[in-house]
Amino acid sequence: MSRVFVTGMGVVSPLGNSVEQLWSGLTEGRSGIGRLERIDTTGLPATIGGEVQGLDEAPFELPEQVAWRRMDRASRFAVSAAKQAIDDAGIVPSEFGHRCGVIVGAGLSGLDTLQQQTDILLSRGPDRVSPLTIPLLMPNAAPANVSLTFGIRGPAFTVSAACASSGLAIIQATELLRSGAADVVITGGTESSLTRLGIAAFCRMGAMATKYNDDPQRAIRPFDLNRSGLVMSEGAGILILESEQSVARRGAKPHAEVLGYGSTSDACHLVRPEPSGQGAAQAIRYALSSAGLQESEIASCTYINAHGTGTKANDSAETLALKEAFGASAQQLRVSSTKSMIGHLIGAAGAVESVACVRTLQTGIMPPTINLETPDPECDLNLVAGSAQQADIHYAINNTFGFGGHNVSLILGRSS
Repeated sequence: MSRVFVTGMGVVSPLGNSVEQLWSGLTEGRSGIGRLERIDTTGLPATIGGEVQGLDEAPFELPEQVAWRRMDRASRFAVSAAKQAIDDAGIVPSEFGHRCGVIVGAGLSGLDTLQQQTDILLSRGPDRVSPLTIPLLMPNAAPANVSLTFGIRGPAFTVSAACASSGLAIIQATELLRSGAADVVITGGTESSLTRLGIAAFCRMGAMATKYNDDPQRAIRPFDLNRSGLVMSEGAGILILESEQSVARRGAKPHAEVLGYGSTSDACHLVRPEPSGQGAAQAIRYALSSAGLQESEIASCTYINAHGTGTKANDSAETLALKEAFGASAQQLRVSSTKSMIGHLIGAAGAVESVACVRTLQTGIMPPTINLETPDPECDLNLVAGSAQQADIHYAINNTFGFGGHNVSLILGRSS
């Protein structure tokens, strides 16, 4: 079975539109959450979020078959992050012919366009609705635009599993490479759902933090006793995954290796996690097994980038899942939630967090959970709180759990 490596990375995020801008923000413990500027927040219970700045214009010259104005915001994010990752990997995707693919995760892709065109329909009539509406908002728009922009002729499709979308996309990309059906896959996730409809719906569900509109940087409080919900964000994370054979042929220097992964479903509730965390624990166990790793042997050198949404239900269930999966070794793990700084990027969450995991493996620096002022006794993990910490980290696990009961756990390791 071919090994799979990460050879390139790109990011569009509330902390900046590059890997280094994201990483410096995370390690400095800075928050990218602020008052929303792009949309009318009148009457909304939550008026804050993690907005991406810039990218109103294309950040590089596009081929003639692609137009920035014919892309939904989520597609723009994906194309921009893909360009960064491609440049980082030093590849020309079109040169791989049909052996380069694109698999992008998206939870609510196209919601930005749906909101805009619905508003136009209701206020100005059907004759003013854009003829580009469907290609702008279709779920496969992001991988289609990445394929068009970079001349990618292999498989190109979207994976959608709510907040677990990009984790599952990375799994699908890895499987494609391990099967021998591709040499390179551009994968990750993208999301642009900071709309009146998206925010109103999450608030009505009771999932959003609504008490910090005047103090947005303190809003997301994973594992804190006084946590009150998530904060929506937008952005994209793209990783170039490459087979061992392709890496050897190119003489490429990988950033990290995809070692294992696990995926399960709770079959418990449409939006709430199974309270005991059993499904999530099994996903972690599957990931360890597929990587050939024993929890007791790796816990002391493993960093967990937790799903850590700051909701009462998630953080408690995830704590139980990690304790169940790692047993007596669980307290040796170092755990943090980067969502405390960048918010919840929904379908892009796992990809951006996987980029953070790779940088932790490269540097040994673990980003903190900020706003953790009163730890919840039920969330009694070894939490990296307040400020970044340094350690000899050999493995990084990213957990992503989504509405629908989807659980994904990815294990990355140092490249060798």
